[in-house]
Amino acid sequence: MEKVTLSVIKADVGGHVGHSAMHPKLPARARKELEESKKGGKILDYCVTHCGDDLELIMTHRGGVDDEEIHKIAWDVFMACTGEAKALKLYGAGQDMLKDSFSGNVKGMGPGVAELAFTERKSEPVLVFMADKTAPGAWNLPLYKIFADPFNTIGLIIDPAMHDGFTFEVLDAKEGKTIEFNTPEEMYDLLAYIGSTGRYLIKTVKTKKGEPCAASSTQKLSQIAGKYVGKDDPVCFVRCQSGMPAVGEVLEPFSFPHLVTGWMRGSHNGPLMPVSVKQATPSRFDGPPRVTCLGFQLNEGMLGDPRDMFDDPSFDQARSMANKQAYYMRMHGPFEPHRLPPEDLEYTALPQIQERVKHRFKPV
Repeated sequence: MEKVTLSVIKADVGGHVGHSAMHPKLPARARKELEESKKGGKILDYCVTHCGDDLELIMTHRGGVDDEEIHKIAWDVFMACTGEAKALKLYGAGQDMLKDSFSGNVKGMGPGVAELAFTERKSEPVLVFMADKTAPGAWNLPLYKIFADPFNTIGLIIDPAMHDGFTFEVLDAKEGKTIEFNTPEEMYDLLAYIGSTGRYLIKTVKTKKGEPCAASSTQKLSQIAGKYVGKDDPVCFVRCQSGMPAVGEVLEPFSFPHLVTGWMRGSHNGPLMPVSVKQATPSRFDGPPRVTCLGFQLNEGMLGDPRDMFDDPSFDQARSMANKQAYYMRMHGPFEPHRLPPEDLEYTALPQIQERVKHRFKPV
């Protein structure tokens, strides 16, 4: 059977109002553009959504990972929507579009990308996660819990198809290198790295037999642009059931709103709040950081109608906890651990302040 490729590509093309939400004209324009691509047979199916001020394109096709035509489609959609955003005078219009022209792949050009090519199973449930006001390291803890923590994922113990564990591909974002760790046997080695969420990022997860299970975007805008232009607002998706974690096991880590980097001006730690798409409109101190999840039941490459997985009262406690954590963190104001440490503020505006006064330091 020919493999299907799932491509989730996002970009911040302009916020309404400020960085808080998405103007309805932008996803409408994106749907119009992608419908033309679908009619032309370039993509099988698509879903357009948003998380905060980020435009999210979820597409299926047969082109494989890093397909130039698919990436060009996404680039053209983002450029068209950037034009709409500029006409509406939206804030940060085209913020993630760091290059003037397409050069074969949107990676390294600003947008975030998560892709996998796989053979569709008899039943193929997929959960797509999208975050706003945070960085790619936000996925490290959930992905670890989903695929390696038996207190979260009981299938690791009682499902013979999962008992052997999984292989994590980890990116060193500073050195541009990847390494693979097998769990459970290398669990401690894996944790030694992925606990440093600013540098080591879980890129993909697969079974020990090589079947792809999950992918996340690991693009860091500040490294591409050489300065702070906004948080990376990453995406991630996980295949579920039949030898992989169940839907409920994949969602469970988000019942704990763990602290992530981002929030206001990309310079603060705050709780990752699981919300419905309707509630993905961060406003308090431009936050707190949000995560949404759409579920799809793939059928011959077709996405079908999405389910808003966090539009569920069972996550009310997580949202309440996140709000309490947000109050606690905000009381620290400009002090750590709410504000990020200096090494994590390298690409913000703070170095400009430090440059102005550094000559006034005197040796002790």
